[in-house]
Order: sequence, then C-alpha cells, then structure tokens
Amino acid sequence: MATEKQRPLQLAVVGHTNTGKTSLLRTLTRNPRFGQVADSPGTTRHVEGTRLLVDGEPLIELYDTPGLEDSMALLDYIDQQLVGNERLDGPEQIARFLNSPETQGRFEQEARVLRKLLDCDAGLYVVDVRDPVLAKHKDELHLLARCGHPLLPVLNFTHHPQQRLAEWREAMARLGLHAIVEFDTVAPALDGETQLYEKLSLLMDEHAPLLKRVSQNVIEQQTRRRQDAYHLIADMMIDIAAVRYSAEARKEELERVARELRNIVREREQRCVDALLKRYNFDRHTFPEHALPLKGERWAMDLFHPEALKEVGIQVTKGMAAGAVAGATIDALTVGASLGTGALLGATVGGLWQGADKWGKRLMGRLKGYQELTVDDAVLRLLIVRQLALLNALERRGHAARHPITLPTDVLATEPGHTPGSESSNDVTAQTDGDAPPETQAPDFRKDRLPEPVNAARAHPPWSALNENYQPGPQRDRAVVELARLLSNAEQ
Repeated sequence: MATEKQRPLQLAVVGHTNTGKTSLLRTLTRNPRFGQVADSPGTTRHVEGTRLLVDGEPLIELYDTPGLEDSMALLDYIDQQLVGNERLDGPEQIARFLNSPETQGRFEQEARVLRKLLDCDAGLYVVDVRDPVLAKHKDELHLLARCGHPLLPVLNFTHHPQQRLAEWREAMARLGLHAIVEFDTVAPALDGETQLYEKLSLLMDEHAPLLKRVSQNVIEQQTRRRQDAYHLIADMMIDIAAVRYSAEARKEELERVARELRNIVREREQRCVDALLKRYNFDRHTFPEHALPLKGERWAMDLFHPEALKEVGIQVTKGMAAGAVAGATIDALTVGASLGTGALLGATVGGLWQGADKWGKRLMGRLKGYQELTVDDAVLRLLIVRQLALLNALERRGHAARHPITLPTDVLATEPGHTPGSESSNDVTAQTDGDAPPETQAPDFRKDRLPEPVNAARAHPPWSALNENYQPGPQRDRAVVELARLLSNAEQ
C-alpha cells in the first residue's frame, strides 16, 4: 500500500513594511522575478505564494505577505474587544478580530497577514537590522505571537556598514525569541539557507526530516552549480588556448587578423559569462557587457610545445623543448640556421615529416612567410582569474540584489612587469619534468604556470571550436574535465 505523501510545510513571511520580505523569497527560490521589490514602503499589497521543490515534489510553500503598518493601534483594538473579565488566549483573540468589520477597513493589511500566519505552520519574521529597534517592532512581535505559531526572526542586511545587529539580537532575546538566523538577502552566506532550515528544525521538530531533506538538496544544488560553472570556464579556456589564426607577415595584415582574434576571444568569453549567469539564474543586467583588454598576441608558432613534439613522434624533455631543440628548429625553418643547427635539423624535420598530414600545411605556411597568431599567456591568465572572480561573485549574490556586479580592479589585469613562465621570478616555483604542484598549495593563476590542460590545448588547434578545423573528441573532453578539476581544487 502506497504511503501518503507529507503535505508541504507552509511558511508565512511576515514583518514590517520594506524590510526585505519579497527579497527573501527571491533569494530562497533563486527567482529574481518573484513579486515586486522597491525602496518605497508597502510595495506588496496582497499575499503571493511560491513553492520549493525537491525532485519535483513540493516540500515547502512560502507566502509573501503585506507589511505590518499599524500594529500598535491594532493591539489596542484587540484588547478593547475583551469584555469584563473575559480571558481569551492569543489565537482566540486574533480569531475574534478577524471576524470584526475592521478587517475590511482600518486594519485590512494586518488582517491579511494574521489570517495567512494562522493558516500556515510557522512564520519568518524579516527584520531590517539597519533600522533602530522601535516600539512598533516590539508590538508587531507581540501581535504575531498571539497567533500561536512558531516564529523565526530573519535578520536581513547584516553586511550593511550601518547595521544594528547586536541591538536587534538583544531585543529578540528580551522578547523570548532565542532562535534567530542572520540572512542577508543581497549577499547571503554560502551556508545561509541551510542555517535557516536548521533553525526552523529547532522550532518544529516534527518537520525536521522534511527540513533536513530541503537543506541537503540546497547543498547538492550548490555543488552541482559550481561543478557546472567550472566546466563552462574550462571549456572556454580550451577553446581560447587552442585558437590559432594565420596571417601574412605584413604589418597591416597582422594587425587586421589580431583585431579579428581579439573580437573572437571577446565573444567567446561573453558566451561563457552568459552561460554562467543563466546557470545561476541571473540575466545580463547582473554583469553588463564589458571589454576585455587583450594585448600581446603570440606571434610565434606553438608547433614545438612538448605535446606537439610527442604528437609527431619526437620524445624530448620539457626543458629541451623549451630551449635548444625548439630554438634551433625555429631558426632553421626561418632560413637562419647555422652549421651547428643544421645537423640537429635533419633529425628534427625527419620526425616532423612523419606528422606531415597534421603539420605539413602549417610548416609550409611558415616557410612561405605566414605568421600564426595565438592568444598570449597573460590574456589566458586574465581570463581564468576574471571568470573565477565572477563565479565567486555569483555564488555570494542574492537574487534580491539590484546593483550590477563589479569585479575588483585587481582581477582585470595580471601583475605589471610579470613575465609568465619566467624562472627568474621569485614568485614562480621551478619544476622539473614530471613534477606536480602539491595538492595542498592552491595555484596562483597570475604567477604560476598555466594549468597543463591549457598548455596542451596550445598544441591542439582542432580542440578549439573557434577554429575552422574544430574536431571535438575524447582528448579534448578529458582536457576540459581535468581543467575543471584543477580550477575547483584551486578554489578550495
């Protein structure tokens, strides 16, 4: 016999006007279009509802309510309704008020709030901690407490420099509210949602299993989003590292192709930005279109990267490939070989000839005076740092935030005067062939060597969807997965 599904937990979001009730629901549901958010009071005039789903099953129903505006007068009115020595408990007093004609007049807004809280299992009382604690706030809490349902204060705007957090915590304690959660709807902590559900569990132990399931789902979704984000960044980096444009070795032609390459890279980065925004359920207004400063295109063929040499059957160490072998071969191909390099050239070109199907056209183009332009290492570093900074900003952004993201200026350029890969720099850790950086030491993408999948992509132009000869395959897929893993490890 099938077990009956537990009904959704119903929560009323209540509080004074303009404290961030709608903002809380936007952030919890990751829906920046829920309700209406404005700086003016009384923006929400009616009750609006939404649901939190886990595996397609609605587990929590959230109701946005109008702001309480005249709780002091309403408390006086409720007390005046008592006759003689009549003793009614809180819910009975609220029920009598809701049957009075004043619910259609002076206290219409308050009636909507109280009626919805009575219908729900608990209330989330949203507080703007930038405001001082006033008598009206205390009366609101006294009024809401008469509904007889659990009430969890949610302290909003806790990151604001003018917050009065300690003052509000003390006031809540004096009113007997000791379970409190800090949740900034504009910039929530990474564990803000799970903290909220854990605090609710303390107040509603009968709903603890449901709330734990919601909390676990929040963590799973956060992990999945971040993994997807690393994959999107890695896919972009492989595309851009492997892109390669050919141009005649004339100044005008090189400048024209360089401009085209810059535009292609900008467009590819913007596609990655758009995909990240979509994955985190934000739109382009969150991070307006920008111009990436791209300079210093590499005007040398990347044919002699160790990965390329291995592809054509030449086995050398990274140190040799970066030194004598690569240098001698490049000189020979540009008709600048000495007698000493000529002896070496025979073996080198012999090995390259075995890969003529793959590299022959590029070699011939080089001999005929063509240059190949690729994206400079400094730009690749900048792209990694910039995208990771955007990812971290999205992770910490609530869906109630209305100001666009502005990345810190120190992520818009690599350090001046730094030469990527320079072994003379004290900031660069020298590594021998086969060495790997310690797992416990997070790489600094501004200074350390570029990740190996990025360097490998240099030697594989078919890995770039920006090239005409794009050929995706298992090797490229593995490079993207490995780069995503390295980016993830660097952020932990």
